[in-house]
Amino acid sequence: MLTTFLNLWGCIPEITKDCTDMTNASSTYLGILAGAIIGAIVSWWIYNRQKKTSDMQDRILKRIKDLDENHDEILKKIDMFDQKHESSLDSIQDLNSKIDEILKKFNPK
Repeated sequence: MLTTFLNLWGCIPEITKDCTDMTNASSTYLGILAGAIIGAIVSWWIYNRQKKTSDMQDRILKRIKDLDENHDEILKKIDMFDQKHESSLDSIQDLNSKIDEILKKFNPK
């Protein structure tokens, strides 16, 4: 079937037995066909590589987003800890000043 299809374009000695020369038309069509096949393979390869790269970028962006959310949660916890620490420090300082006042009352010098 392939030889019948190619015989429509002209004589191709590489495919048919009783042929001595390939015509210009069949040479052109065969070149176009080979170019289309090679172009399709290269296009598929490029598409496949770009898809893999895009998928990897999506995974990295998702990971960055997760890390950013985790970072925000950690910052909130640190802020809460800092507020509690400040409150505790203020209470300790207040208690220290009260102790100093009490000590001054019992030990006037």
